[in-house]
Amino acid sequence: MSADIIIHNATVLTMDDDRPRTEAVALTGNRVTAVGSNAEILALAGPQTRIVDANGATVLPGFNEAHMHIFGGSVSLGELSLFGVKGFDALSKAVRDYAAAHPDLPLLVAQTADYTILSETERVTRHHLDRIIADRPFLMFAPDHHTAWANTMALEMGGIIKGGDVGVGNEIVMGEDGLANGELRETNAIRPVASMGATGGRESLGVGTGGDPAHVTTEERAGDIAVLKKGLAYCASLGITSFQNMDGNLYQLEMLDEIEKTEGLPVRVRMPYHMKNFMPLSDLEEKAAAWKKRFDTDKLRCNFVKLFMDGVTEGETAVFVDDYAHKPGWKGEPLFSAEAFNAVATEANRLGMPVAVHAIGDGAVRMVLDGYEASIAANGKSDMRNRIEHIEVVHPDDIPRFATSGTIASMQPTHPPGSAGLPLEPYLTYIGRERWPHAFAWKTLVDAGATIVFATDWPVSPLPPLSCIRDAMTRQPWADDMPDQRLSLTETLAAYTRTGAWVEYMEDRKGVLKPGYLADVVVLSGNIETTAAADIADLSPVLTICDGRVTFDAGGGR
Repeated sequence: MSADIIIHNATVLTMDDDRPRTEAVALTGNRVTAVGSNAEILALAGPQTRIVDANGATVLPGFNEAHMHIFGGSVSLGELSLFGVKGFDALSKAVRDYAAAHPDLPLLVAQTADYTILSETERVTRHHLDRIIADRPFLMFAPDHHTAWANTMALEMGGIIKGGDVGVGNEIVMGEDGLANGELRETNAIRPVASMGATGGRESLGVGTGGDPAHVTTEERAGDIAVLKKGLAYCASLGITSFQNMDGNLYQLEMLDEIEKTEGLPVRVRMPYHMKNFMPLSDLEEKAAAWKKRFDTDKLRCNFVKLFMDGVTEGETAVFVDDYAHKPGWKGEPLFSAEAFNAVATEANRLGMPVAVHAIGDGAVRMVLDGYEASIAANGKSDMRNRIEHIEVVHPDDIPRFATSGTIASMQPTHPPGSAGLPLEPYLTYIGRERWPHAFAWKTLVDAGATIVFATDWPVSPLPPLSCIRDAMTRQPWADDMPDQRLSLTETLAAYTRTGAWVEYMEDRKGVLKPGYLADVVVLSGNIETTAAADIADLSPVLTICDGRVTFDAGGGR
Protein backbone atom coordinates (compact mmCIF):
# COMPACT_ATOMS: atom_id res chain seq x y z
CA MET A 1 0.00 0.00 0.00
CA SER A 2 1.50 3.33 -1.00
CA ALA A 3 1.72 6.33 1.31
CA ASP A 4 -0.75 9.20 1.08
CA ILE A 5 1.80 11.90 1.91
CA ILE A 6 5.59 11.80 1.84
CA ILE A 7 7.74 14.61 3.19
CA HIS A 8 11.37 14.29 2.12
CA ASN A 9 14.58 16.27 1.82
CA ALA A 10 13.91 17.41 5.37
CA THR A 11 15.55 17.69 8.75
CA VAL A 12 13.03 15.59 10.62
CA LEU A 13 13.26 16.06 14.39
CA THR A 14 11.17 13.12 15.48
CA MET A 15 11.35 13.81 19.26
CA ASP A 16 11.84 10.04 19.53
CA ASP A 17 14.90 9.23 21.62
CA ASP A 18 15.41 5.95 19.78
CA ARG A 19 15.68 7.70 16.42
CA PRO A 20 15.89 11.46 16.99
CA ARG A 21 16.38 12.59 13.38
CA THR A 22 15.71 11.35 9.87
CA GLU A 23 15.43 12.73 6.34
CA ALA A 24 11.86 11.81 5.47
CA VAL A 25 8.51 10.68 6.79
CA ALA A 26 5.59 8.82 5.20
CA LEU A 27 1.95 9.17 6.24
CA THR A 28 -0.90 6.81 5.38
CA GLY A 29 -4.41 7.49 6.57
CA ASN A 30 -4.10 9.14 9.98
CA ARG A 31 -0.87 7.41 10.97
CA VAL A 32 2.84 7.71 10.44
CA THR A 33 3.80 4.82 8.17
CA ALA A 34 7.57 5.14 8.26
CA VAL A 35 10.48 7.45 8.96
CA GLY A 36 13.86 7.04 7.38
CA SER A 37 16.19 8.13 4.60
CA ASN A 38 14.96 9.90 1.49
CA ALA A 39 15.48 6.78 -0.58
CA GLU A 40 13.67 4.50 1.87
CA ILE A 41 10.63 6.75 2.16
CA LEU A 42 10.35 7.76 -1.50
CA ALA A 43 10.20 4.06 -2.33
CA LEU A 44 6.79 4.04 -0.59
CA ALA A 45 5.30 6.52 -3.08
CA GLY A 46 2.49 5.57 -5.41
CA PRO A 47 0.73 7.39 -8.26
CA GLN A 48 -1.61 9.22 -5.85
CA THR A 49 0.98 10.08 -3.21
CA ARG A 50 1.46 13.73 -2.42
CA ILE A 51 5.21 14.31 -2.28
CA VAL A 52 6.39 17.34 -0.32
CA ASP A 53 9.96 18.58 -0.78
CA ALA A 54 10.93 20.31 2.48
CA ASN A 55 14.05 21.84 0.93
CA GLY A 56 16.10 21.02 4.00
CA ALA A 57 13.68 22.64 6.44
CA THR A 58 12.71 21.26 9.83
CA VAL A 59 9.83 18.83 10.19
CA LEU A 60 8.41 18.26 13.67
CA PRO A 61 5.50 16.60 15.43
CA GLY A 62 2.69 19.16 15.41
CA PHE A 63 2.90 21.72 18.20
CA ASN A 64 0.85 21.05 21.34
CA GLU A 65 -0.29 24.34 22.90
CA ALA A 66 -0.65 23.25 26.52
CA HIS A 67 -2.64 26.23 27.86
CA MET A 68 -4.98 28.46 25.90
CA HIS A 69 -8.59 29.67 25.62
CA ILE A 70 -10.05 28.82 22.22
CA PHE A 71 -13.40 30.64 22.39
CA GLY A 72 -12.02 33.86 23.87
CA GLY A 73 -9.04 33.74 21.53
CA SER A 74 -11.26 33.18 18.52
CA VAL A 75 -13.42 36.17 19.47
CA SER A 76 -10.35 38.35 19.99
CA LEU A 77 -9.33 37.88 16.35
CA GLY A 78 -12.10 40.30 15.40
CA GLU A 79 -11.50 42.81 18.21
CA LEU A 80 -9.15 45.76 18.50
CA SER A 81 -5.59 44.78 19.44
CA LEU A 82 -3.68 47.34 21.48
CA PHE A 83 -0.51 45.26 21.50
CA GLY A 84 2.44 47.65 21.46
CA VAL A 85 0.26 50.78 21.77
CA LYS A 86 1.78 53.35 24.15
CA GLY A 87 0.57 56.76 25.30
CA PHE A 88 -2.80 58.50 25.40
CA ASP A 89 -2.61 59.88 21.85
CA ALA A 90 -1.84 56.49 20.30
CA LEU A 91 -4.55 54.83 22.39
CA SER A 92 -7.06 57.49 21.39
CA LYS A 93 -6.33 57.12 17.68
CA ALA A 94 -6.55 53.33 17.78
CA VAL A 95 -9.88 53.33 19.63
CA ARG A 96 -11.48 56.07 17.52
CA ASP A 97 -10.39 54.44 14.27
CA TYR A 98 -11.79 51.10 15.40
CA ALA A 99 -15.05 52.71 16.50
CA ALA A 100 -15.44 54.46 13.15
CA ALA A 101 -14.85 51.19 11.30
CA HIS A 102 -17.39 49.30 13.46
CA PRO A 103 -20.41 51.60 13.86
CA ASP A 104 -22.87 48.84 14.72
CA LEU A 105 -21.08 47.01 17.55
CA PRO A 106 -23.10 47.12 20.78
CA LEU A 107 -19.88 47.22 22.82
CA LEU A 108 -16.46 48.23 21.58
CA VAL A 109 -13.86 45.81 22.95
CA ALA A 110 -10.08 46.10 22.88
CA GLN A 111 -7.47 43.53 23.88
CA THR A 112 -3.88 43.55 25.18
CA ALA A 113 -3.82 46.99 26.79
CA ASP A 114 -0.89 46.72 29.17
CA TYR A 115 -1.09 48.16 32.66
CA THR A 116 1.20 51.04 31.75
CA ILE A 117 -0.42 51.90 28.42
CA LEU A 118 -0.63 55.57 29.48
CA SER A 119 2.69 55.79 31.33
CA GLU A 120 4.76 54.07 33.99
CA THR A 121 2.95 56.00 36.73
CA GLU A 122 -0.57 56.80 35.54
CA ARG A 123 -3.25 54.13 35.84
CA VAL A 124 -6.17 54.13 33.39
CA THR A 125 -9.56 55.38 34.66
CA ARG A 126 -12.96 55.86 33.06
CA HIS A 127 -12.17 59.55 32.78
CA HIS A 128 -9.28 58.83 30.39
CA LEU A 129 -11.52 56.61 28.31
CA ASP A 130 -14.34 59.16 28.30
CA ARG A 131 -11.96 61.67 26.75
CA ILE A 132 -11.41 59.17 23.93
CA ILE A 133 -14.96 57.96 23.43
CA ALA A 134 -17.92 58.90 25.63
CA ASP A 135 -20.93 58.24 23.41
CA ARG A 136 -20.43 54.47 22.95
CA PRO A 137 -19.71 51.82 25.60
CA PHE A 138 -16.05 50.80 25.53
CA LEU A 139 -14.16 48.06 27.38
CA MET A 140 -10.47 47.21 27.13
CA PHE A 141 -8.73 44.20 28.61
CA ALA A 142 -5.26 43.91 30.08
CA PRO A 143 -3.20 41.16 28.42
CA ASP A 144 -3.85 38.81 31.34
CA HIS A 145 -7.66 39.25 31.07
CA HIS A 146 -7.86 39.57 34.84
CA THR A 147 -8.23 43.34 34.66
CA ALA A 148 -10.27 45.51 32.33
CA TRP A 149 -11.13 49.19 32.07
CA ALA A 150 -14.49 50.61 31.01
CA ASN A 151 -15.72 54.08 30.17
CA THR A 152 -18.59 55.72 32.05
CA MET A 153 -21.27 54.73 29.55
CA ALA A 154 -20.24 51.06 29.76
CA LEU A 155 -20.25 51.14 33.57
CA GLU A 156 -23.69 52.76 33.61
CA MET A 157 -25.16 50.36 31.07
CA GLY A 158 -23.66 47.44 32.99
CA GLY A 159 -25.27 48.68 36.20
CA ILE A 160 -22.02 48.94 38.15
CA ILE A 161 -21.23 52.66 38.11
CA LYS A 162 -22.06 52.68 41.84
CA GLY A 163 -20.13 49.49 42.51
CA GLY A 164 -21.58 46.23 43.70
CA ASP A 165 -20.85 42.94 45.46
CA VAL A 166 -18.79 40.82 43.07
CA GLY A 167 -17.51 38.18 45.47
CA VAL A 168 -14.19 37.12 46.92
CA GLY A 169 -11.15 37.94 44.81
CA ASN A 170 -13.06 40.31 42.50
CA GLU A 171 -13.29 44.09 42.71
CA ILE A 172 -14.96 47.07 41.11
CA VAL A 173 -12.38 49.71 41.97
CA MET A 174 -14.09 52.78 43.37
CA GLY A 175 -13.03 56.41 42.99
CA GLU A 176 -12.95 59.15 45.60
CA ASP A 177 -16.27 60.43 44.22
CA GLY A 178 -18.01 57.24 45.34
CA LEU A 179 -18.40 55.95 41.79
CA ALA A 180 -16.55 53.19 39.96
CA ASN A 181 -13.28 54.58 38.60
CA GLY A 182 -13.32 52.30 35.54
CA GLU A 183 -10.94 49.55 36.65
CA LEU A 184 -12.52 46.12 36.96
CA ARG A 185 -10.60 43.29 38.59
CA GLU A 186 -11.42 39.67 37.79
CA THR A 187 -14.32 38.04 35.98
CA ASN A 188 -17.24 38.83 38.28
CA ALA A 189 -16.46 42.53 38.07
CA ILE A 190 -15.88 42.50 34.30
CA ARG A 191 -18.86 40.36 33.30
CA PRO A 192 -21.65 42.97 33.69
CA VAL A 193 -19.97 45.03 30.98
CA ALA A 194 -18.53 42.22 28.83
CA SER A 195 -21.95 40.57 28.55
CA MET A 196 -23.14 43.55 26.49
CA GLY A 197 -20.82 42.56 23.64
CA ALA A 198 -21.71 41.01 20.30
CA THR A 199 -21.36 37.48 21.71
CA GLY A 200 -23.13 38.28 24.96
CA GLY A 201 -19.94 37.39 26.78
CA ARG A 202 -20.49 33.71 26.08
CA GLU A 203 -16.81 33.23 25.28
CA SER A 204 -15.89 33.90 28.92
CA LEU A 205 -18.47 31.69 30.61
CA GLY A 206 -16.24 28.62 30.65
CA VAL A 207 -13.44 30.45 32.41
CA GLY A 208 -15.52 32.92 34.40
CA THR A 209 -18.51 31.12 35.86
CA GLY A 210 -17.86 27.57 34.80
CA GLY A 211 -21.44 27.54 33.50
CA ASP A 212 -23.38 27.67 30.26
CA PRO A 213 -25.41 30.45 28.66
CA ALA A 214 -28.99 30.59 29.91
CA HIS A 215 -30.44 31.00 26.43
CA VAL A 216 -28.86 30.98 22.98
CA THR A 217 -30.76 31.42 19.75
CA THR A 218 -30.06 29.24 16.74
CA GLU A 219 -28.55 32.26 15.01
CA GLU A 220 -26.29 33.09 17.97
CA ARG A 221 -25.04 29.53 18.22
CA ALA A 222 -24.30 29.42 14.50
CA GLY A 223 -22.36 32.67 14.89
CA ASP A 224 -20.38 31.24 17.80
CA ILE A 225 -19.50 28.13 15.80
CA ALA A 226 -18.34 30.31 12.91
CA VAL A 227 -16.11 32.26 15.29
CA LEU A 228 -14.67 29.02 16.69
CA LYS A 229 -13.92 27.74 13.20
CA LYS A 230 -11.86 30.86 12.50
CA GLY A 231 -9.91 30.34 15.70
CA LEU A 232 -9.30 26.66 14.92
CA ALA A 233 -8.07 27.55 11.43
CA TYR A 234 -5.75 30.14 12.96
CA CYS A 235 -4.30 27.48 15.26
CA ALA A 236 -3.65 25.19 12.30
CA SER A 237 -1.93 28.01 10.41
CA LEU A 238 0.59 28.23 13.26
CA GLY A 239 1.53 24.54 13.17
CA ILE A 240 -0.66 23.62 16.13
CA THR A 241 -2.20 20.17 15.92
CA SER A 242 -3.26 19.87 19.57
CA PHE A 243 -4.26 22.30 22.26
CA GLN A 244 -5.32 22.00 25.85
CA ASN A 245 -8.08 24.45 26.59
CA MET A 246 -8.16 25.96 30.06
CA ASP A 247 -11.77 27.02 30.22
CA GLY A 248 -14.48 24.49 29.89
CA ASN A 249 -18.24 24.31 29.75
CA LEU A 250 -20.73 22.07 28.01
CA TYR A 251 -21.63 24.78 25.51
CA GLN A 252 -18.11 24.88 24.09
CA LEU A 253 -17.76 21.11 24.16
CA GLU A 254 -20.96 20.55 22.22
CA MET A 255 -20.05 23.15 19.59
CA LEU A 256 -16.62 21.57 19.09
CA ASP A 257 -18.24 18.13 18.94
CA GLU A 258 -20.59 19.39 16.23
CA ILE A 259 -17.65 20.73 14.22
CA GLU A 260 -15.89 17.37 14.54
CA LYS A 261 -18.96 15.41 13.46
CA THR A 262 -19.82 17.66 10.51
CA GLU A 263 -16.49 18.57 8.95
CA GLY A 264 -13.78 17.41 11.34
CA LEU A 265 -11.78 19.41 13.85
CA PRO A 266 -8.52 20.66 12.31
CA VAL A 267 -6.88 20.53 15.76
CA ARG A 268 -7.13 18.01 18.58
CA VAL A 269 -8.80 19.51 21.66
CA ARG A 270 -8.53 18.65 25.33
CA MET A 271 -10.90 20.52 27.63
CA PRO A 272 -11.52 20.51 31.38
CA TYR A 273 -14.47 20.61 33.70
CA HIS A 274 -14.13 24.03 35.28
CA MET A 275 -14.66 23.86 39.04
CA LYS A 276 -15.54 27.11 40.83
CA ASN A 277 -15.48 27.77 44.56
CA PHE A 278 -19.28 27.89 44.82
CA MET A 279 -19.83 24.48 43.22
CA PRO A 280 -20.61 21.42 45.37
CA LEU A 281 -18.01 18.69 45.49
CA SER A 282 -20.62 16.28 44.14
CA ASP A 283 -20.38 18.01 40.75
CA LEU A 284 -17.12 16.18 40.13
CA GLU A 285 -18.80 12.79 40.08
CA GLU A 286 -22.18 13.90 38.70
CA LYS A 287 -20.92 16.22 35.93
CA ALA A 288 -17.16 16.08 35.40
CA ALA A 289 -16.98 12.30 35.35
CA ALA A 290 -19.97 12.18 32.98
CA TRP A 291 -18.32 14.63 30.59
CA LYS A 292 -15.19 12.51 30.68
CA LYS A 293 -17.15 9.49 29.44
CA ARG A 294 -19.10 11.46 26.84
CA PHE A 295 -16.13 13.23 25.24
CA ASP A 296 -13.36 10.67 24.93
CA THR A 297 -11.86 10.48 21.46
CA ASP A 298 -8.43 11.30 20.07
CA LYS A 299 -9.92 14.51 18.61
CA LEU A 300 -11.99 15.82 21.54
CA ARG A 301 -11.47 14.88 25.16
CA CYS A 302 -12.69 16.21 28.51
CA ASN A 303 -10.68 14.40 31.15
CA PHE A 304 -9.35 16.87 33.70
CA VAL A 305 -10.50 19.51 36.19
CA LYS A 306 -9.45 23.18 36.08
CA LEU A 307 -9.53 25.69 38.95
CA PHE A 308 -8.30 29.15 39.85
CA MET A 309 -6.47 29.60 43.14
CA ASP A 310 -5.69 33.30 42.69
CA GLY A 311 -5.69 36.17 40.19
CA VAL A 312 -2.77 38.23 38.88
CA THR A 313 0.00 40.28 40.42
CA GLU A 314 -0.68 43.52 38.57
CA GLY A 315 -4.29 43.46 39.75
CA GLU A 316 -3.14 42.71 43.33
CA THR A 317 -5.22 39.52 43.27
CA ALA A 318 -2.34 37.02 43.20
CA VAL A 319 -1.61 35.28 46.50
CA PHE A 320 1.89 35.46 48.03
CA VAL A 321 3.56 33.86 51.02
CA ASP A 322 4.76 37.29 52.14
CA ASP A 323 3.31 40.74 51.60
CA TYR A 324 3.29 42.56 48.28
CA ALA A 325 6.43 44.70 48.22
CA HIS A 326 4.51 47.90 47.51
CA LYS A 327 1.56 47.16 49.81
CA PRO A 328 2.54 46.04 53.33
CA GLY A 329 -0.14 44.00 55.02
CA TRP A 330 -1.55 42.57 51.79
CA LYS A 331 -0.74 39.05 50.59
CA GLY A 332 -3.80 38.48 48.39
CA GLU A 333 -6.84 36.34 49.06
CA PRO A 334 -7.12 32.79 47.71
CA LEU A 335 -10.25 31.78 45.84
CA PHE A 336 -10.40 28.42 47.63
CA SER A 337 -9.71 27.67 51.26
CA ALA A 338 -7.03 25.06 51.84
CA GLU A 339 -9.66 22.63 53.09
CA ALA A 340 -11.92 23.14 50.07
CA PHE A 341 -9.14 22.80 47.53
CA ASN A 342 -7.67 19.71 49.20
CA ALA A 343 -11.10 18.10 48.97
CA VAL A 344 -11.45 18.95 45.25
CA ALA A 345 -7.98 17.65 44.38
CA THR A 346 -8.51 14.47 46.37
CA GLU A 347 -11.94 13.74 44.88
CA ALA A 348 -10.96 14.55 41.29
CA ASN A 349 -7.92 12.30 41.52
CA ARG A 350 -10.01 9.56 43.12
CA LEU A 351 -12.26 9.71 40.07
CA GLY A 352 -9.22 9.41 37.79
CA MET A 353 -9.13 13.04 36.66
CA PRO A 354 -5.95 15.15 36.86
CA VAL A 355 -6.23 18.69 38.17
CA ALA A 356 -4.82 21.89 36.65
CA VAL A 357 -4.76 25.01 38.80
CA HIS A 358 -4.07 28.63 37.90
CA ALA A 359 -1.60 29.78 40.57
CA ILE A 360 0.41 32.98 40.04
CA GLY A 361 1.83 33.91 43.44
CA ASP A 362 4.07 31.70 45.53
CA GLY A 363 1.37 31.49 48.21
CA ALA A 364 -1.11 30.08 45.72
CA VAL A 365 1.50 27.69 44.32
CA ARG A 366 2.17 26.42 47.84
CA MET A 367 -1.53 25.83 48.50
CA VAL A 368 -1.85 23.79 45.30
CA LEU A 369 1.19 21.68 46.12
CA ASP A 370 -0.28 21.10 49.59
CA GLY A 371 -3.52 19.94 47.97
CA TYR A 372 -1.79 17.52 45.63
CA GLU A 373 0.14 16.06 48.53
CA ALA A 374 -3.13 15.72 50.46
CA SER A 375 -4.53 13.78 47.49
CA ILE A 376 -1.52 11.48 47.49
CA ALA A 377 -1.96 10.87 51.22
CA ALA A 378 -5.64 10.02 50.72
CA ASN A 379 -5.53 8.12 47.42
CA GLY A 380 -2.00 6.79 47.34
CA LYS A 381 0.63 7.88 44.84
CA SER A 382 -0.51 7.26 41.29
CA ASP A 383 0.17 8.59 37.82
CA MET A 384 -2.21 11.55 38.08
CA ARG A 385 -0.18 14.16 36.15
CA ASN A 386 -1.59 17.07 38.14
CA ARG A 387 -0.31 20.47 37.08
CA ILE A 388 0.09 24.07 38.13
CA GLU A 389 -0.54 26.77 35.55
CA HIS A 390 1.73 29.84 35.27
CA ILE A 391 3.82 29.65 38.48
CA GLU A 392 4.97 33.23 38.06
CA VAL A 393 6.65 33.11 41.46
CA VAL A 394 7.66 30.00 43.38
CA HIS A 395 9.03 30.01 46.91
CA PRO A 396 12.48 28.39 46.99
CA ASP A 397 11.30 25.94 49.67
CA ASP A 398 8.66 24.62 47.26
CA ILE A 399 10.85 24.04 44.20
CA PRO A 400 11.78 20.41 45.10
CA ARG A 401 8.13 19.58 45.79
CA PHE A 402 7.27 19.56 42.08
CA ALA A 403 9.45 16.51 41.47
CA THR A 404 8.53 14.70 44.69
CA SER A 405 4.79 15.15 44.14
CA GLY A 406 4.95 14.59 40.38
CA THR A 407 3.42 18.02 39.73
CA ILE A 408 3.79 19.36 36.19
CA ALA A 409 4.91 22.95 35.69
CA SER A 410 2.79 24.51 32.91
CA MET A 411 4.46 27.82 32.09
CA GLN A 412 4.33 30.63 29.53
CA PRO A 413 7.64 32.00 28.19
CA THR A 414 5.70 34.93 26.72
CA HIS A 415 4.64 36.19 30.17
CA PRO A 416 7.76 37.52 31.94
CA PRO A 417 7.83 41.32 32.00
CA GLY A 418 10.31 42.42 29.36
CA SER A 419 9.28 39.56 27.04
CA ALA A 420 6.77 39.70 24.19
CA GLY A 421 6.51 43.47 24.45
CA LEU A 422 5.39 43.48 28.10
CA PRO A 423 6.52 46.33 30.37
CA LEU A 424 8.64 45.70 33.46
CA GLU A 425 6.36 47.72 35.69
CA PRO A 426 4.35 47.53 37.82
CA TYR A 427 5.24 43.83 38.10
CA LEU A 428 8.81 44.16 39.36
CA THR A 429 7.87 46.69 42.01
CA TYR A 430 4.86 44.69 43.17
CA ILE A 431 6.73 41.41 43.72
CA GLY A 432 9.83 43.12 45.15
CA ARG A 433 13.52 42.57 44.51
CA GLU A 434 13.84 39.53 46.79
CA ARG A 435 11.39 37.53 44.67
CA TRP A 436 12.99 38.31 41.31
CA PRO A 437 15.27 35.21 41.22
CA HIS A 438 12.26 32.94 41.78
CA ALA A 439 9.96 34.50 39.18
CA PHE A 440 9.21 32.64 35.92
CA ALA A 441 11.88 30.17 37.00
CA TRP A 442 11.30 27.45 34.43
CA LYS A 443 14.93 26.32 34.15
CA THR A 444 15.24 26.28 37.94
CA LEU A 445 12.26 23.94 38.09
CA VAL A 446 13.53 21.74 35.24
CA ASP A 447 16.94 21.48 36.90
CA ALA A 448 15.17 20.40 40.10
CA GLY A 449 13.49 17.52 38.27
CA ALA A 450 10.13 19.06 37.38
CA THR A 451 8.34 18.11 34.17
CA ILE A 452 7.50 21.21 32.13
CA VAL A 453 5.15 22.10 29.29
CA PHE A 454 4.99 25.42 27.47
CA ALA A 455 2.16 27.48 26.03
CA THR A 456 1.06 31.07 25.48
CA ASP A 457 -2.27 31.35 27.35
CA TRP A 458 -3.76 32.87 24.19
CA PRO A 459 -5.40 35.39 23.95
CA VAL A 460 -3.40 36.61 26.96
CA SER A 461 -0.26 36.41 24.81
CA PRO A 462 0.21 36.03 21.04
CA LEU A 463 -0.36 32.42 20.00
CA PRO A 464 2.48 31.58 17.54
CA PRO A 465 4.50 28.72 19.08
CA LEU A 466 7.67 29.79 17.28
CA SER A 467 7.53 33.16 19.07
CA CYS A 468 7.03 31.38 22.37
CA ILE A 469 9.98 29.07 21.65
CA ARG A 470 12.14 32.10 20.88
CA ASP A 471 11.10 33.75 24.15
CA ALA A 472 11.96 30.61 26.14
CA MET A 473 15.43 30.56 24.62
CA THR A 474 16.21 34.28 24.79
CA ARG A 475 14.85 35.25 28.21
CA GLN A 476 16.91 38.14 29.59
CA PRO A 477 17.45 38.45 33.36
CA TRP A 478 16.22 41.57 35.11
CA ALA A 479 19.52 41.94 36.98
CA ASP A 480 23.06 40.62 36.66
CA ASP A 481 22.76 38.41 39.73
CA MET A 482 19.65 36.60 38.55
CA PRO A 483 19.84 32.98 37.37
CA ASP A 484 19.76 32.24 33.65
CA GLN A 485 16.36 30.67 32.90
CA ARG A 486 16.96 29.93 29.22
CA LEU A 487 16.38 26.38 28.03
CA SER A 488 18.01 24.58 25.12
CA LEU A 489 16.23 24.10 21.80
CA THR A 490 15.76 20.39 22.51
CA GLU A 491 14.23 21.06 25.93
CA THR A 492 11.96 23.75 24.55
CA LEU A 493 10.73 21.69 21.59
CA ALA A 494 10.02 18.77 23.92
CA ALA A 495 7.93 21.07 26.12
CA TYR A 496 5.88 21.96 23.02
CA THR A 497 5.47 18.46 21.57
CA ARG A 498 6.34 15.19 23.30
CA THR A 499 5.76 16.29 26.89
CA GLY A 500 2.43 17.89 25.99
CA ALA A 501 1.25 14.52 24.69
CA TRP A 502 2.47 12.83 27.85
CA VAL A 503 0.52 15.26 30.03
CA GLU A 504 -2.62 14.22 28.12
CA TYR A 505 -1.93 10.48 28.59
CA MET A 506 -1.42 10.24 24.82
CA GLU A 507 2.30 9.60 24.73
CA ASP A 508 1.62 6.19 23.20
CA ARG A 509 0.25 7.73 20.00
CA LYS A 510 1.29 11.34 19.50
CA GLY A 511 3.99 13.89 20.25
CA VAL A 512 6.69 12.02 18.35
CA LEU A 513 7.10 10.92 14.73
CA LYS A 514 7.43 7.16 14.62
CA PRO A 515 5.58 4.36 12.82
CA GLY A 516 2.09 3.78 14.15
CA TYR A 517 1.73 7.19 15.76
CA LEU A 518 -0.90 9.71 14.75
CA ALA A 519 -0.05 11.73 11.66
CA ASP A 520 0.31 15.15 13.28
CA VAL A 521 3.12 17.04 11.52
CA VAL A 522 4.35 20.57 10.93
CA VAL A 523 6.79 21.59 8.20
CA LEU A 524 8.66 24.84 8.86
CA SER A 525 9.98 27.39 6.40
CA GLY A 526 13.59 26.80 7.41
CA ASN A 527 15.94 24.84 9.64
CA ILE A 528 15.25 25.68 13.27
CA GLU A 529 18.55 24.17 14.42
CA THR A 530 20.66 26.48 12.26
CA THR A 531 18.54 29.55 13.01
CA ALA A 532 19.75 31.87 15.76
CA ALA A 533 17.48 31.71 18.80
CA ALA A 534 16.57 35.38 18.43
CA ASP A 535 15.42 34.73 14.85
CA ILE A 536 13.30 31.62 15.41
CA ALA A 537 10.08 33.64 15.29
CA ASP A 538 11.01 34.65 11.74
CA LEU A 539 10.39 31.06 10.68
CA SER A 540 6.84 30.04 9.88
CA PRO A 541 4.84 26.87 9.32
CA VAL A 542 4.31 26.12 5.63
CA LEU A 543 2.36 22.89 6.04
CA THR A 544 0.32 21.54 8.95
CA ILE A 545 -1.11 18.03 8.99
CA CYS A 546 -3.45 16.82 11.73
CA ASP A 547 -4.78 13.26 11.80
CA GLY A 548 -3.37 12.76 8.31
CA ARG A 549 -5.36 15.69 6.92
CA VAL A 550 -3.72 18.84 5.59
CA THR A 551 -5.14 21.60 7.78
CA PHE A 552 -2.90 24.43 6.56
CA ASP A 553 -0.89 24.81 3.38
CA ALA A 554 1.03 28.00 2.67
CA GLY A 555 1.63 26.85 -0.90
CA GLY A 556 4.83 28.04 -2.51
CA GLY A 557 5.31 24.89 -4.56
CA ARG A 558 5.93 22.55 -1.65
